[in-house]
Amino acid sequence: LRSISPGRARRTNASRRACLVARFSNIYAQERLDAETLLRTYITDLEKVQRIIYIAAVESFHAAKMAFRQFRIRVRETLSLGHSGPESLEDTVLDYIVRHDDLYDVQASVNEVIRSMNINPKISFPPEIDFIVISTLIRELCLVAFSMQTLVPPLDIAFGTDGELFSEMRYRRSFDSDVTAALVAYHVWPALMENDIVIVKGEAVTKR
Repeated sequence: LRSISPGRARRTNASRRACLVARFSNIYAQERLDAETLLRTYITDLEKVQRIIYIAAVESFHAAKMAFRQFRIRVRETLSLGHSGPESLEDTVLDYIVRHDDLYDVQASVNEVIRSMNINPKISFPPEIDFIVISTLIRELCLVAFSMQTLVPPLDIAFGTDGELFSEMRYRRSFDSDVTAALVAYHVWPALMENDIVIVKGEAVTKR
C-alpha cells in the first residue's frame, strides 16, 4: 500500500516558499541596485540600464525554468527504473531535486541568459557593454527561479509588455513616473506570481 503522507518537498513547501519570496525581494533591494550602479558606470541612460536589468530578470527565469524541466526529465527517467513507493514517482522526483539542487548547472543558465541578452534588439545595439558584468545578479535570479519550480504550486514572474495598461495590483510606479499616465512605458522589475495571483509587486515606469 502506498503511503498517503506527503514527501519531504511537500512538507517543507511553506517554509521554502517563504524563504524564496524573501530572497526574491532581497535581490530587488540589493543585487538589482548593485547591478544598476555598475551599469551606470558604462551607460548614462537610466532607462536603458533599467531595461537591461528587467530583461536579465525575465531571461533568468526563462533559462532556469527550461533547465528545471530538463533536470526533472533526467531525474524521472533515472528514478523510474527502480521506483516502488511508498511515495508517488513525482513526489520522489521532487524530493530528489530539492535535496540535490546543487546539481543544477547554474553557470550554463547564466551563459544562456547572456547569449539571449546579446541578441535582444531592445538592449543589444550598440553593444556598449559586456553583460557578463552583471553575472552576479543573473546567477542569483537563476538560482531562486530554479528553486521556485520545486514549489507546489511553482512561482513565476508576470509577463509584461511595453505599452500595456498599468495595473496597481501588479506594479508600483517608479519615482520618476507620470502618475496620471495610464500606460507602462517600460518595466523596471517583474511581479512575482502564484497561480496568476500577485505575491510581490513589480515596478514599472508610466509616461505620457
